Amino acid sequence: MENLDKERIGQIIKGRKQAHAYYLKNSKVYRSFIDMEQNTYKDGELGKLQKELIAIGISVVINCDSCMEWHIHEALKDGATHNQIIEAIEVGIEMSGGPGTVSARFAMNVLEYYK
Repeated sequence: MENLDKERIGQIIKGRKQAHAYYLKNSKVYRSFIDMEQNTYKDGELGKLQKELIAIGISVVINCDSCMEWHIHEALKDGATHNQIIEAIEVGIEMSGGPGTVSARFAMNVLEYYK
């Protein structure tokens, strides 16, 4: 993994933590979003891991680096295997065509970051 992406991933994590603390204190809308997020990822007909894998594919499609970092990390915490995450990334590539391969490169670096 390139050092540039490793530093970028660290900056994404740090920036998200800072923004999270700030908005929890200062924004009712953000707190509502966090409530929605927590309810979305609860086990239901789909388990949390399945939902995280779906979110990884969507993150690739929308090219959201912060989303890829978050959902890959969450999926790993929920027991996802390297191959399950690769397959979720592949679904994102297929759904977005060529541009998905650009996002997939960053997703690969996030997965390597957590090894």
